[in-house]
Amino acid sequence: MTASPYGATFALWRTGCPDPWNAYTHHAFVQGLGDGTLPQASFLHYLVQDYIFLVHFARAWSLGVVKAETLDEMRVCAGTVDALVNHEMALHVKTCAAAGIDEVTLFAATEEFENLAYTRYVMDAGLQGDFLDLMAALAPCCFGYGEIGQRLAKSAAPDTPYGDWIETYADTAYQSVMVSVGQMMDAAVTRRLGPDPAESARWPHLQGRFATATRLEIAFWDMGLRGA
Repeated sequence: MTASPYGATFALWRTGCPDPWNAYTHHAFVQGLGDGTLPQASFLHYLVQDYIFLVHFARAWSLGVVKAETLDEMRVCAGTVDALVNHEMALHVKTCAAAGIDEVTLFAATEEFENLAYTRYVMDAGLQGDFLDLMAALAPCCFGYGEIGQRLAKSAAPDTPYGDWIETYADTAYQSVMVSVGQMMDAAVTRRLGPDPAESARWPHLQGRFATATRLEIAFWDMGLRGA
């Protein structure tokens, strides 16, 4: 199992679906961000849809506060909502505004089917399941973007027009939040499943949640490329 700065739980989930994870984090959309070949139309289409996604994603993290069993779980979930609403979404607003797309237009945009499928899957995981179901469905987006940001920060072409996007996820602020989220998830899993969670009867179900959300991330990138 490959270690991760985001904790042991995430490392186990990632190891449990290596092919989807690689397809997600090394998608052609991601490679285009790094080498600068991604068409701007694709990037803007993605940004508009990702803005809608983040609205629902923030709501899902808010549900984490409701499902939490400890103050630390509540604190991390609330902090993640703050990071999404007040920081990450600001990048989308700024970038789209520069291209003539205002925030009112962003909020009113038609939601693509891939977006509907992903966001409603995450919300259903939290509403139907417990805190761990929700975390397993949320984890691929959080930690995948962290991995992508770190890798592209080291390998991206110096003249890629997507440097600001890369820096958002490679930045210490985002990475620190992800480390805290990973630590919280590790503690939550140990609290509920014990010190060897992979041996728990619930583990295959949680692994399935993570894998499904990862495949939905792949579809989200596909949707972005379709906007060219």
